[in-house]
Amino acid sequence: MSLYSDLLIKEEQADFIRVGVIGAGQMGRGLISQISQIPGMVVGGVCDIDESNIEFAIQGYKKFNKHDHDIKTSTKFEDVINGDYIDVVVDATGVPEIGAQIMELTLEASKHLVLLNVEVDITVGSIMKKKFEDKGLVYTGSAGDEPAVLVELYEFAKSMGLEVVVAGKGKNNKLQPYSNPDTCLEEAKSKNMNPKMLAAFQDGTKTMAEMNLLSNAIGYHVDIDGMHGVQANLDDVHEKLNLKSNGGVLNNLHVVEYVDGLAPGVFVIVRSDNAIVDEELRYLLKVDESHNHHYTLYRPYHLASLETPHTIAKAVMYNDYSIKPISGPVSETVARAKRDIKNGEAIDGIGGYTVRGEITSHQNMKDINAFPIGVITNGTKATKDIKKDEILTLDNTDLNKESVIYKLRQEQDRVFQ
Repeated sequence: MSLYSDLLIKEEQADFIRVGVIGAGQMGRGLISQISQIPGMVVGGVCDIDESNIEFAIQGYKKFNKHDHDIKTSTKFEDVINGDYIDVVVDATGVPEIGAQIMELTLEASKHLVLLNVEVDITVGSIMKKKFEDKGLVYTGSAGDEPAVLVELYEFAKSMGLEVVVAGKGKNNKLQPYSNPDTCLEEAKSKNMNPKMLAAFQDGTKTMAEMNLLSNAIGYHVDIDGMHGVQANLDDVHEKLNLKSNGGVLNNLHVVEYVDGLAPGVFVIVRSDNAIVDEELRYLLKVDESHNHHYTLYRPYHLASLETPHTIAKAVMYNDYSIKPISGPVSETVARAKRDIKNGEAIDGIGGYTVRGEITSHQNMKDINAFPIGVITNGTKATKDIKKDEILTLDNTDLNKESVIYKLRQEQDRVFQ
């Protein structure tokens, strides 16, 4: 039986998967609207701090939903999570501290959790995955986000016996490392986006976080801090993301990367030592003898929250996941200053005015006494002058130690040394 067939059975039996969505912004409302047209699945609750977002999302849902059922709405996520009408919770907030609070409450309520919040996942995902699985619950990232789509491609290749030498994504916009909500405000308005969200895309933090999540899920490292980010297309990405000794930019293979180009797609670069398989790859992918022995498998799209129902269905029906950490962190996303920061100055977080994210190895983060950008919450301050482009560390920054995400990260660090 296929997933779709099983959903049809649920529809026929009126045994609906009941979904609670926390966050009704761009991603959340897309998901809510999509569920209205999926058999065997209904929205049981919606939460957002802005009631107009809730109303807009539910209007889109009711336009196509053919089932007459109640939907719990609230500006408090605990009202939705604790509802008897919810089987699975989707975090579509994108805010690490709120995500950490949602995680704890969802675990306490014994509900499955699907994350459209990469930022919290890369910060405390290892410990929370363990907590959920210890309780027999599913903890998972979402299909449609680039990391989960890449896991699909990676496992597709590995299950054919191919070696995956690079896994990566195309960046959707030009890297602007000092972007902030003011510099991107007009573009955000034109795209009906939150300017903080757009700033996090432009300054590279989102790309770093996404590849961080992939790294933690498949065990691949980054070749250099921040990745190479070369300009590439389908014709030359296999050449540029090769070892330096072979004319590429890499010091090592089996890494995660991003490229300027190929957006909005994802790719894996594969190879085989088996000469017969290599010849077959060359023939089937229609490349000539000038092509090296690395081949690019490419998916030219990712449909973000529109694919999330696949993960929701897998979690509830099969106790399965789309992407999760394999164990403790492999990579981390640390914070670099976007501008000079004065001693005593408040530091905002992802998509703000003061810091941007940069991926590095977990070991390097520990060696330089840094911390994940996701633990920066309200109340974080500089304890020394921090120069533009300097990494924030525990030596120059005072974190809010009362935040939920800070406490969870401390627990994670104790469990996963």
